[in-house]
Amino acid sequence: MKTRIVSAADPHATDYALDVINHHGLVAFPTDTVYGLAAAVFDPAGVDRLYGVKGRNHTKAIAVLLADPGQLDLVARDLPAAAKKLAAKFWPGPLTLVVPRHPAIPESLSADESIGVRIPDHDLARKLIRLAGPLAVTSANLSGAENTRTAAEVLGQLEGRIDIVLDGGRTPGGLPSTVLDCRSERLKILREGPITMQEIAAVV
Repeated sequence: MKTRIVSAADPHATDYALDVINHHGLVAFPTDTVYGLAAAVFDPAGVDRLYGVKGRNHTKAIAVLLADPGQLDLVARDLPAAAKKLAAKFWPGPLTLVVPRHPAIPESLSADESIGVRIPDHDLARKLIRLAGPLAVTSANLSGAENTRTAAEVLGQLEGRIDIVLDGGRTPGGLPSTVLDCRSERLKILREGPITMQEIAAVV
């Protein structure tokens, strides 16, 4: 299989990617940090392929990216009040909220009853997610390898292993998102990132 490259400037780029996603395929696209690799959240076959292509251990959860807060109810349940406040303040942006997982989410995405969710600050990414629905997204690289910031770097690691790359130029890179556990009243940062606990505390 040869990986297809489509310029993000192509007016049909997201349509091509959507067709791939709807047929259990994998799509790489730029985000507000690095390139991401995605499968449809509610497609167990696509999710399993995502783990296999990346070489990722199934014990490691994969986050879900949303286009807007209205999609939260599709992937999460019993949302804590703190999570809603933080989403309103920091989304779109580099904050992943760990919240109770919706029962419809494939168990392969998370080893427990939680799921990490965020909205990327990137127009192309949100356009695709708006069309496709919530996406299971991990960085577009082999596990343990360098993050990818260009379509060429994605192909350098994943050529022939994924279906399509949307080439949106070089991404900003930088720190991955802050990951915050919101499942109890005692909020806990699981991964340090651009948004600090002081900024979080000022909101909640």
